[in-house]
Amino acid sequence: MPQEDTLQKSTLIVTTVTAFMAPFMLSSVNVALPAIQADLGANAILLGWTATAYLLATAIVLVPAGKFADIYGRKKVFLRGGIIYTLGSFLAVFAPNIEWLLAMRVVQGLGAAMFITTGMAILTSVLPPAKRGKGIGILVTSVYVGLATGPFAGGFLTKFLGWRSLFAFMVLLGLGSIHVTVSRLQGEWAEARGEKFDRAGSLLYAVSIFLLVYGATRIIEITTALLFVAGCLGLVFFYGQQKRTPHPLVEVTLFSQNHTFLFSSLAALIHYAATFAVTFQISLFLQYIKGMEPQAAGTVLMIQPVMMALLSAQAGKLSDRIEPRVLASAGMSLTALGLAFFAFLAETTPLWQISANLALLGFGFALFSSPNMSAIMGSVERRQYGVASGTVATMRLLGQMCSMAIATVFLAIFIGRAQIQPYNYSLFQTSMRSCFALFVVLCVIGIGFSLFRGEIRK
Repeated sequence: MPQEDTLQKSTLIVTTVTAFMAPFMLSSVNVALPAIQADLGANAILLGWTATAYLLATAIVLVPAGKFADIYGRKKVFLRGGIIYTLGSFLAVFAPNIEWLLAMRVVQGLGAAMFITTGMAILTSVLPPAKRGKGIGILVTSVYVGLATGPFAGGFLTKFLGWRSLFAFMVLLGLGSIHVTVSRLQGEWAEARGEKFDRAGSLLYAVSIFLLVYGATRIIEITTALLFVAGCLGLVFFYGQQKRTPHPLVEVTLFSQNHTFLFSSLAALIHYAATFAVTFQISLFLQYIKGMEPQAAGTVLMIQPVMMALLSAQAGKLSDRIEPRVLASAGMSLTALGLAFFAFLAETTPLWQISANLALLGFGFALFSSPNMSAIMGSVERRQYGVASGTVATMRLLGQMCSMAIATVFLAIFIGRAQIQPYNYSLFQTSMRSCFALFVVLCVIGIGFSLFRGEIRK
């Protein structure tokens, strides 16, 4: 038993360290967007792709990486992901233009996908069911600590050292995580060893996701909208191909026969689609409309993830005793209220009201996320942990990309390819409020999926 306790603690340490990295980068870059625009001359649409490029690369690789890790070893994939992520961060420091930066964001996304999907699977493999909710809550807390410290640290570094220092800092974190992985993560996990890896399915999946997301970001253009349709059809073909192959990339029975897994995954997809672009939109609002410095805007944006970090572990622990669907549905309801407030955001809205609403969103997010993840991982078999973790992480990232795609589409409609300047500030605000109104509708739909997922504590 002492050996098991030591393994559990070591695994929790190393997975929480790496879980911190990706969200820190995401939230810190959001604060640096105006500085990146000024330095590299990026228009509003390319600026939106700074986050979307990373998320797209991550989503394409998550599920294949999860299955590959189940077969060949989760620690191997976990470590290599950290190395790739660190390399992408290093090369981004020297970006001469926005195209180079977007390419390095893709490299970062590929690496992050490998350690995101395997980290959750390794932790779930090590922890017994009675401790799973608490452990996942701690891991989720680490994610939110990254989100919480990102805006402040990003604003501070951008103001005094420039936006490139963000990527230099990630190189240091990446090297530290690689060292911790090698020295502290003992053992290997490959419960699906011996199965064949579905290369054809992986390729079909990757192409379909790319067409779906790229088409969604430019759906107002008819020719590009066809790519979105092609991506949807590709996923339909992928579903059929997975049903026929003897060694599928994704066991589609997880969706057709496991209603808890299906509805929990859909709830995650919708919740992230309705919330991820909040930081992007409010960061631009505070700096352009309110005239705040990056550091000050970052401090305000810390409020939401700080609430998430403070409450996620407790919400996860609570889900070990109370039905996750009850907690998660209550959390999503609070999120809908917060989004509704932002749908009426104006230049005259007091800063304290914006701050209070960000705290409400953070509370709702914490109440939803840990219980929802605990329900998902508790509804599958041990050999499915990697692919289940990859699938739900893909749902999360598809939701995040959908959120950014919606924000980008509204920017394209109201501003086009122009930079955000004082003469079009009113158009930016209209774009932002339209976004939040649509997010409220999405959240209401998500509450329905969350409520009717079924019970896991019979």
